Amino acid sequence: MLSDFKRNWVLHLMVLPGFLLVLLFHYGPMAGAMIAFKKYLPSKGILGSPWIGLDNFKYMLLMPEASRVLMNTLIIAAMKIVVGLVVPIVVAILLNEIRKSFFKRVFQTLVYLPHFLSWVILSGILIDLLSPNSGLINQVLKAAGIEPIFFLGDNDWFRFTLVTTDVWKDFGFGTIVYLAALTSINPVLYEAAVIDGANRWRQTWHVTLPGMIPIIVLLATLSLGNVLNAGFDQVFNLYNTLVYESGDIIDTFVYRLGLQQVQYGVASAVGLLKSVVSFVMITASYYLAYRFANYRIF
Repeated sequence: MLSDFKRNWVLHLMVLPGFLLVLLFHYGPMAGAMIAFKKYLPSKGILGSPWIGLDNFKYMLLMPEASRVLMNTLIIAAMKIVVGLVVPIVVAILLNEIRKSFFKRVFQTLVYLPHFLSWVILSGILIDLLSPNSGLINQVLKAAGIEPIFFLGDNDWFRFTLVTTDVWKDFGFGTIVYLAALTSINPVLYEAAVIDGANRWRQTWHVTLPGMIPIIVLLATLSLGNVLNAGFDQVFNLYNTLVYESGDIIDTFVYRLGLQQVQYGVASAVGLLKSVVSFVMITASYYLAYRFANYRIF
């Protein structure tokens, strides 16, 4: 191992800045997780604050909002995972059927562009588009004789709006991944299917989809690690008090507890519990990815 390090010391040196950044900004702050077991007093600091054991966790579990926030997180995350897997697959297959390379590249670029925009920018655009009074979407609905919909203020519509806008933003990235998987399918299989009399639908069902199964299984299993990540950036920039019932998630709950209500210990307890569960889910997802898709990092 020492000989390998000496031989590749330049490469290790290149990795060093990134390693130090991860150490400083990701692992260093983990020491502050002890706040979850203390009655944190800013005047005494983290080390000087008294220990209270699991009281913050007990208080967290007894909070009336706890079950609602957990259910919102699981439902929104699950919806995003499912729809976020299906839509890129369908779009990639349809895009693969376009024979004119120019139109294919143009469409691929257009659907990929929203991925580079932050939710701060997109939320401003969406708030204007979805406004119940002057938004373009509701203007079209009015012209069609449909009553305006308060997409960002109605609990019946808010989750649907979150999932739809999240998929619209990121399905272009997934489409590129699946298009890359399509290029690995042997063209001979399509020729054999044509000889057997298969039309385009049959070719898609019996050749294209089976060829995409490994990457679909891989991305599906890896997405399990995000089951408690419903998208803080998106929800925080789009939600309001009217939709707490359907849109308040763990991350926004922690934000309000810690920074607005100054309950640092309870907020840390919620965040720590979420991190532990996410770690278990990520570990399980990597095992499943290795078990069913033969994927491994090392």
